Formats: sequence, structure tokens, C-alpha cells
Amino acid sequence: MVTVMAENDRSMERISISIPAKLLKEFDEVISEKGYASRSEAIRDAIRDYITKYKWLQSMEGERAGSVSVIYDHNSPDVMGKVIDIQHEFSDIIVATLHIHLDKDHCLETILVKGDAKKIREMANKLSATKGVKLVRVSVMSPGGNVPE
Repeated sequence: MVTVMAENDRSMERISISIPAKLLKEFDEVISEKGYASRSEAIRDAIRDYITKYKWLQSMEGERAGSVSVIYDHNSPDVMGKVIDIQHEFSDIIVATLHIHLDKDHCLETILVKGDAKKIREMANKLSATKGVKLVRVSVMSPGGNVPE
């Protein structure tokens, strides 16, 4: 890595990443639509968003109910088996699951959960780390009794 100085005197790191051409093309389209001045600024914004979501998930405590949605490439070796194994490991917090075929290569698994936030977070982290899983989104809230009138 090479450290460079920005105009406002904040140090920045120059990095190099590998990214599939199709993903980069889609990212460049988003950059253009949103009017970013540069790819670097858009990447910084995406990283900030990722860190914010991660910290929110890490700070979750207590009883929660909601969903964990997973998009995966079903052609990836044994990804479906691994996703199912993780679901079995966390069966005590899983209320129901819904499986949808998105296209010839991708599936969406929506897992409805109710239980301790720590266990929901642990399951989401394991799913995210599974090879072939493209995206994991967690949407949870406090169960019924804590909803304001």
C-alpha cells in the first residue's frame, strides 16, 4: 500500500482490488446515476455504509424478531447444503423459511427468526462467510410488547 496525502491534509491509503467485470460495470452505472465525482468517493461511501450496518448489527441486544434474507448462487459447490446446515444449527431461533428461485443461477432464502440478538447475529455472520453466498440482509425489531402505541 502507498500512503498519499489528500488536499485537506488527511492521509489516505491507495489500495488495489479485484472485482468481476459485471459487478464493476453495474457499480460504474450507479456511480454515474448518483453523480459521484469519482469511483474512489463512491467506494469510500459504500465502505462507510458497510461499516455502519455492521456496527448496527453488532450493537443489537436482547430479544428480537425479523428476517435474515440470503441470496446465493446455487451452482456454487454445496452452498445449499451449507446454508441448510447453518439453519439446522440455529433451529431454536428459526420460525419459518421461504425459498425463491430468482433466476437460473440464484436463490433467495428468507429466514424468519425470533430469539436472542446475539444468536441472530451469529447466524447472519456464518451465512455471510459461506462461499457462494452473495448477500445477507438482516431486518429485525423488538418483539410486539416493545412497539410504541
